[in-house]
Amino acid sequence: MSRVRYAKTLEQVKKSHEENPEFLESSVQTIRTVYETDPAIVAAVLPRPLEPTARPEVHTHVSKITMHLTPEVDMQIGSAIFGVGAVYDGVEGIYLLTMPMTAEPAVVGGRETFGEPKKIGDVSLERDGDRVTGKVSRMGTTYIELKGRVGESLGPREIVEHSYCIKALPSCDKDKDFDYDPLLVRLEWKHKHEAAHRIDEGEVILRDSPFDPVVDLPVRRIVRMEFEEGTTQSNGKVLRSIPGDWLLPFLHQRYDEAGHEGVEVAG
Repeated sequence: MSRVRYAKTLEQVKKSHEENPEFLESSVQTIRTVYETDPAIVAAVLPRPLEPTARPEVHTHVSKITMHLTPEVDMQIGSAIFGVGAVYDGVEGIYLLTMPMTAEPAVVGGRETFGEPKKIGDVSLERDGDRVTGKVSRMGTTYIELKGRVGESLGPREIVEHSYCIKALPSCDKDKDFDYDPLLVRLEWKHKHEAAHRIDEGEVILRDSPFDPVVDLPVRRIVRMEFEEGTTQSNGKVLRSIPGDWLLPFLHQRYDEAGHEGVEVAG
């Protein structure tokens, strides 16, 4: 009898779903940063029906993650997010512009399950004494760098954080944009920090990249910068469908489309 691994039994499918790393608890170290930028820029990058939060904030986190796939198997990855403060139906969160990851399983699972804008990249978080540094690189450019000194303890804590992304299927028919209307998704991240510290002497360094234009959201003021250690668990839900035209001006963010002109924003 031969075995074909391109197919599974329904029992095996159920077990794989239960072990989906997108839903499992992970151990995490994170540099969590929030900075203010220009209000017009935040408004320009948000697709409807999302609206800007009261303060024009950008959230950028760099993490070292150990995903506990089974009691015997762990997978370690570097992970980062870069997004802006957004609100929908009274719930504030982060609209995710880009989520570089070091491992293909984390990219594929997040994009297909939640519509997260994940890409393969080099993501590192290093601690040397009380100095911490997080870096994100793709296509030969280190375009995000976070660094500072671990300072005052904020103690253990639990945080529930929300983020927004849009799940979409570009059409295989050249005369259509999408096969179905895109779906607005809200993610819920449950963080349980064994330790958290304020970061002093913090720096947010953004460098220009035609593939990851984070530098278009300049740092005006660092609101807070913290170093965390603990666990996190995520889930998500579809909130509603949206017209494809609401997403089209932003869809190129998911692909490495270099050299596009972008839009003019009043300063």
